[in-house]
Amino acid sequence: MTDSAELVDRIRQLITDEGYVLSDRLPAERDLCKTLGVTRHQLRSALICLEKNGLIWRHVGRGTFVGPRPVLNIEEVAYLRELVSPAQMVEVRISIEPELAGLAARNATAADLEQMKTCAERCESAVDWRGYEAWDTNLHHAIARASHNKLYLYFFETLNVVRRSFFWGQTRTTTGPAKDYSSFLQHRQVVEAIEARDATAAGDAMRDHLKSVYSRLFPVANVGHPAGDARPRA
Repeated sequence: MTDSAELVDRIRQLITDEGYVLSDRLPAERDLCKTLGVTRHQLRSALICLEKNGLIWRHVGRGTFVGPRPVLNIEEVAYLRELVSPAQMVEVRISIEPELAGLAARNATAADLEQMKTCAERCESAVDWRGYEAWDTNLHHAIARASHNKLYLYFFETLNVVRRSFFWGQTRTTTGPAKDYSSFLQHRQVVEAIEARDATAAGDAMRDHLKSVYSRLFPVANVGHPAGDARPRA
């Protein structure tokens, strides 16, 4: 008989290996049972555990989705998007994510650290921007989750949904990141600081990373205090 904890780990690994990102829908339960070689009862017990830990959420009639249950519905996201500019979203992100990185340095488990390392490695091995962005999203989410602060995680999720509504599908001039893409080193610095349990260094590294990313999107703005009506450029 399949051990429940082992099955939970297998589902987490499947999510990682298949490249599912925040809000992606997982295969139907009957397909997961077939893939994993388990009964419906065993699968549901594991899904309950994953949902309690904020790794998935389920909606009757819609399916099972990656990440914690969203605070906002589509109408609320559209409303928020009209209220704020991309630059204002950046300001909030630069305020929140360094704090999450610092909390992760204090609270991350061995499994959390392994997930972060895997995501950072997958970013570097991505062959195109779609793959990179998926694993980049997974990395930032893994760091937020490693804070083990559910209220902060909900703030992060709200911010992330609004962020994706602004920057989804941005134009790229290349097919994928270069081998020396600056974010690769920055990701490693964040993860290494978290692993070293250095909250200050983790927060500083995350802040530097985000400012670097948005300096490319807002090349004429003072990133961290960008112009209110600035629009992203590739």
